[in-house]
This record gives sequence, structure tokens and C-alpha cells, in this order.
Amino acid sequence: MMGLTLRLASMKDADCLFEWRNDPETRKASHSTEWVEVADHMQWLKASLSNSNRRLYIAEKKHVSVGTIRADFDNGTWTLSWSVSPRYRNKGIASQMLALAVKKFNEPLAAEVKAQNIASIKVAQRAGFILQREQEGVLYFQR
Repeated sequence: MMGLTLRLASMKDADCLFEWRNDPETRKASHSTEWVEVADHMQWLKASLSNSNRRLYIAEKKHVSVGTIRADFDNGTWTLSWSVSPRYRNKGIASQMLALAVKKFNEPLAAEVKAQNIASIKVAQRAGFILQREQEGVLYFQR
């Protein structure tokens, strides 16, 4: 995996997660595209870290945070979503992150990707996710 590791996120990751979340490309690819305020982000992160049905990972390369994967558990399935730091895009990081993440789960996995997000579609397919359906511009994958 070329030195990439995944670790659970903590409140120490708030600043980089906030920066990544409000990046224009990240917002365009997200279900919710609006700008997130700092207070709302901090509240979301605290709630996420204490939610037993959510796992939030930080991908690191040489101790530098390069991306994040969120996993939400519902109805026996973990739904994964991912984002790469704007500074580390187009370097294969997302595929490496997802390959590491899928090994952390025994239950079925899913991903929801906007139909115009070609990069994430390819990442999901490389990780063995199979397209199940498209609905209102969102592709639903299972693994």
C-alpha cells in the first residue's frame, strides 16, 4: 500500500477534516454541497466520534493526513464514503484508502457515489464494489 495507513480519527483531526469538507471539489461530490460552519463541523465531529454506528478514519502517508473514510452502519451494512485532501488528489490515494478500509469490515459494504463523480466510481469499482442501481443521479454500489 505504499506506506499508507488508516487510523481512527480524533478531535485533533478537526482542522484538516473541516478544510477538506469545505473544499469546492469535495462539496461538489458530497450529498450536502453547502459550506459547513466551524461550530456545525465541531458538533458533527464530536457526535461522529461518539457514535457506535460510525467509524471515521484518517489515512496517513509518512505521518501526514492525506484523506478520510467514513463508515456508517445501518441494517447490517457499512456504507463507506471517502475524500482525499486537495493536496494529494490524483495520486491513487483514494484507491489505497478504500483497499485498506474494506479489510476492516466483515459485514457487507455499500457506497453511494454521484453519477458525475467519475474518479470515485472508478475507485469503488477497483475495490470490488458492484453497481446495484442509479437513482436521482446517485449510484448505489454493494460489496
